[in-house]
Amino acid sequence: MPEGHSVHRIARQFDHNFVGKTVRASSPQGRFAEGAAVLDGREVVSVKAVGKQMFLEADGDVWLRVHLGLYGAWDFAGEILLDPTIASANGRMGQTNQRGTDPDAAIFDDAGENSLASIGAPRRARVHVRMSEQTKGLEDDGSEWPPPVVGQVRLRLMTDVTAADLRGPTACVLQTPDEMLATVAKLGPDPLVGDPAENEERFVSAVRRKGTSIALLLMDQSVVAGIGNVYRAEMLYRARLNPHTPGKAVPEEVVRELWRDWARLLPIGVETGQMMTMDGLSPDAHRAAMASRDDRHWVYHRAGLPCRVCGTQIVLEEVGARNLYWCPKCQA
Repeated sequence: MPEGHSVHRIARQFDHNFVGKTVRASSPQGRFAEGAAVLDGREVVSVKAVGKQMFLEADGDVWLRVHLGLYGAWDFAGEILLDPTIASANGRMGQTNQRGTDPDAAIFDDAGENSLASIGAPRRARVHVRMSEQTKGLEDDGSEWPPPVVGQVRLRLMTDVTAADLRGPTACVLQTPDEMLATVAKLGPDPLVGDPAENEERFVSAVRRKGTSIALLLMDQSVVAGIGNVYRAEMLYRARLNPHTPGKAVPEEVVRELWRDWARLLPIGVETGQMMTMDGLSPDAHRAAMASRDDRHWVYHRAGLPCRVCGTQIVLEEVGARNLYWCPKCQA
């Protein structure tokens, strides 16, 4: 499932390519035909991400809410104005597939994930981009316009030069402004949305009053928005915190540091498309980490391997129906 950095990257590309423009909307799959008919011919007013959900505003007080879930993806094609605040990529953009831009500048990794490349002024490129955690099954080279419909496309949004196809989302619904605000109100704080001090206090208060394990609380989107399996494991290790500790038993200063760590890591993920969680790397080690997930994380996906600090075997267990990786010595 895309974590928070992915959705913020997607929202920023929508902001650069769709906001202020009239869109044609359709549902090639047919499952969102009525909603597409409402969006068709409207101007996109704004777009924002909160945690793992994106909200696109169209004129006439219409909001499109999209939650990609485990299998959802946005596929972009055509003339795309790249966001200067995030790295362009060949591979995955959080995780996103982008072909045709600066191939020599990219650092490819062995899992096909997005690579860190030069960040400069906005530029236009004829590309085909996938924005999700999945890249398989997309073969079009982006040269045909309008692009052919590939697979089960729930919603297609098009300007004169750019197309965005949504496939496989958990949620794709239209909302009124009040419904949108009610949805956002149910989400926990996002470091990139709202007042930083208020966000920290909301997080601390939510964690400190619950007896639920901190491992479950970090994945609870009503407690904190945007954290998924990778960031959860890495943040708990970075805090040297036992994942089974009840929230109310975690010292307040540790809870605050967890929040501040999330506020540090999320912008890095948005900028690079990588869930980079290791600090203090040499230039060579950093490049290796950007090229390989195996060199990028402290514990995630390292079950049975020695802890990078103490040498103890990393444990894998299921918590909340998701895999959790942790070091039983460093996080005792």
